[in-house]
Amino acid sequence: MGDRGGAGGSRRRRTGSRPSSQGGGGPTVAEEEVRDVGAGGDAPAPTPAPDKGEDGDSDVGSGHHWDLRCHRLQDSLFSSDSGFSNYRGILNWCVVMLILSNARLFLENLIKYGILVDPIQVVSLFLKDPYSWPALCLVIVANVFAVAAFQVEKRLAVGALTEQAGLLLHVVNLATILCFPAAVALLLESITPVGSVLALMVYTILFLKLFSYRDVNLWCRERKAKAKAKSASAGKKANGGAAPRTVSYPDNLTYRDLYYFLFAPTLCYELNFPRSPRIRKRFLLRRLLEMLFLTQLQVGLIQQWMVPTIQNSMKPFKDMDYSRIVERLLKLAVPNHLIWLIFFYWFFHSCMNAVAELMQFGDREFYRDWWNSESVTYFWQNWNIPVHKWCLRHFYKPMLRRGSSKWVARMGVFFASAFFHEYLVSIPLHMFRLWAFTGMMAQIPLAWIVSRFLQGNYGNAAVWLTLIIGQPVAVLMYVHDYYVLNYEAPVVGA
Repeated sequence: MGDRGGAGGSRRRRTGSRPSSQGGGGPTVAEEEVRDVGAGGDAPAPTPAPDKGEDGDSDVGSGHHWDLRCHRLQDSLFSSDSGFSNYRGILNWCVVMLILSNARLFLENLIKYGILVDPIQVVSLFLKDPYSWPALCLVIVANVFAVAAFQVEKRLAVGALTEQAGLLLHVVNLATILCFPAAVALLLESITPVGSVLALMVYTILFLKLFSYRDVNLWCRERKAKAKAKSASAGKKANGGAAPRTVSYPDNLTYRDLYYFLFAPTLCYELNFPRSPRIRKRFLLRRLLEMLFLTQLQVGLIQQWMVPTIQNSMKPFKDMDYSRIVERLLKLAVPNHLIWLIFFYWFFHSCMNAVAELMQFGDREFYRDWWNSESVTYFWQNWNIPVHKWCLRHFYKPMLRRGSSKWVARMGVFFASAFFHEYLVSIPLHMFRLWAFTGMMAQIPLAWIVSRFLQGNYGNAAVWLTLIIGQPVAVLMYVHDYYVLNYEAPVVGA
C-alpha cells in the first residue's frame, strides 16, 4: 500500500508541474488517470477541492481525479451465472419465519385445547394392568431364540450337524421369531398396541441380527474349508491368524461375543468389530441428556399437537368432505414432520451413539446426509445406514450372485422393507389394511419419476415433499380405519 501511495504521489507531482491550458489538468492528464483507474489500479489520492466559479459550482472539467465509468458487465445475484452463493441471511429469515409461524400455531393450540400433556397417561399406552407386563415378558423370551441360534452354530462348527440340517433349524428358528410375537400380540388381550410395537421391533431386530449371524459363520466355514484345500500358510492368511488381537472362526462362538453383537448398534455381524479406545464420559452424558429431553418433547408434542388434530380429522373422513380432508392433512403434516425429525435425531444420533459409547463400538456411521437427497433412492440408502448395510450385504448382493438382475434385486429389497413396515403396524392394531406396504412399494415408481424428470434442487424438493406429505397420509389412513373398526362398528351393530 505504501509503494502504491508513493507512486501516486510522484504521479501527482509530475502531472501537477505541467502547464495547464484548460483550467488545470488538461485532456492529457485526465485521460492518463482514467486509464489508471480503468486498468484496475488504485484510485488517485484526493486532491484539493477545485476552485468554484462565481456561481458556486465546482469546475467539473478540471476534476481529473473522478472515474468516469460506473458500470461493468455483471449478473444479478439471484442469477445462477453470477456465482454468488452466500444466502445465509435468507436461510436465517426462513428459520425466523418458521419459528414465528409455529409459535402462533402452538399458542392457538393452547388457547383452544388448554394443556393436554399428561405424563401419567403415557404409562397406560404400555400397560393395561400394572401387574401384567406382556411386552416385557416377550422381550425376555427372545433370549431363547438367540441361544438356539448359538447352539446350532456351535454344533455346525464341530461337525455335529450337517449344513442342510443346520439350515433347516435356522429357518425354523427365524420363522418362529416372526410368528411367535405376532401370535401373542393378536391373541393376548392384555397387551397394548404400543407394547406390541416395541416387542415386535425387538423381535424384528433379533431376526435381522441372527440372519446375519448365521450368514457370516457360514461364510467363515466355507472359507475355512477352502483354506484346508490349500497350503498351511495360505490357510493362516485366510483365517487372519497373523493379525494381532483378532478373533478367528470358530473362536468367536462364545456367549460374550453373541450378546455383544445383540446389544451393539448394528445389524451386520463381524468377528472383529472396530472398537473405540475409551468411553468419553462427557460425550455419553450429553447423549443421555438429549435422550431424556427429546423423549419428553416428543411425548408432549404428540399429546398437545398431533392427537387433537387427528381427532378433528375423523369427521371430515366420515363425511367424505375432501376439502376438509386436505386441510386436515396439511395441518397434520407440520407436527408429524417435526416429530419425525426429532425422532430421527433422538434415535439415530442420541440413542445409538449412547449405546455405541457404552459398548466402545467404533463405527458411528448410523446415517449420512440424507437431507441432501436429490433422488428417492439416495434417501433410502442414507437415512438408515444399519438397515441399508444389512440389505446390501445379506439380501441385495446374494440375489445378484444367484443371477438376479439389479432391478429384481432392488424390487426384492423394497418388498422385504414393505413387509416389515406392515408387520410392525398392522399386527399391533389388529387390522390389515396394507397402507404401509402400499406406501413402501409406491417408492419404486416414485423413485423412477423423480430420477427421470427432476434433478438437483428440484429432486431434493420432491424428496422433502414426499416425506412431509406421505407420512401424515398413512397416519390418517390407519387412525381412521382403527377408529371405524373399534368405535363405530359396535354402534352400527347395535
